[in-house]
Amino acid sequence: MCGCSYAQNNDEVFYQTSTINALLDEVYDGNITVKELKGYGDLGLGTYNNLDGEMIGLDGLFYQVKADGIAYAVDDSIKTPFAVVTFFESDKTIVLEKSVNYKQLEQYLDNVLPTRNIFYAFKIEGTFKYIKTRSVPWQDKPYPPLVEIVKDQPIFEFHDVNGTIVGSWFPGYMKGINVPGYHFHFITEDKKGGGHLLECQTGGVKIGIDYTSNSYLALPEDDEFYKAELSKENQDELKKVEK
Repeated sequence: MCGCSYAQNNDEVFYQTSTINALLDEVYDGNITVKELKGYGDLGLGTYNNLDGEMIGLDGLFYQVKADGIAYAVDDSIKTPFAVVTFFESDKTIVLEKSVNYKQLEQYLDNVLPTRNIFYAFKIEGTFKYIKTRSVPWQDKPYPPLVEIVKDQPIFEFHDVNGTIVGSWFPGYMKGINVPGYHFHFITEDKKGGGHLLECQTGGVKIGIDYTSNSYLALPEDDEFYKAELSKENQDELKKVEK
């Protein structure tokens, strides 16, 4: 209870439910509701029960981009098997007027982060010349591996669109727990579409970066999680899933 209270009352903390290795080992059953998740952050990303779409948390509201590419406002009762959230407060704001693609955006951010040993949350708002995203469809048991699901993932493309990229950066020492490096989801300004970011070409954007030195990990307490193979090396699978 003390740990949960700390996570709820401290703005400078990433709250995470479950681990990325659990998701790679087919632990897709939700263990915490969106209502509970909102108590730990107003910005974040993840997925939903049965791997049903991509999560975007922005300004305290949570959206679900399903396999049809449409962003839906979610009911507080919906559960998530994996998510990471924080109360976003920008420590650094940058106006990026030049156009960059996904790889160039990562390189640009690499050069402005003060250290690679803490955590970061991102809110990148503005105009995008091009956005490419994906989502994943609802899964039924017995669950297939995530690396197999994304082979047929629906792809969505947006041109000359306004919107927001929500993201995180975790150090390499967090592999197995979260996605090392950058992890981005996108939602359009009208909150009608988005998904897991695969590629982009920025127009004029404002980048907000929240430096975060604390994390709180809440693990599921069920047989599915207890029996998962969480110590195996999954980085090759993760690269296939993320890209």
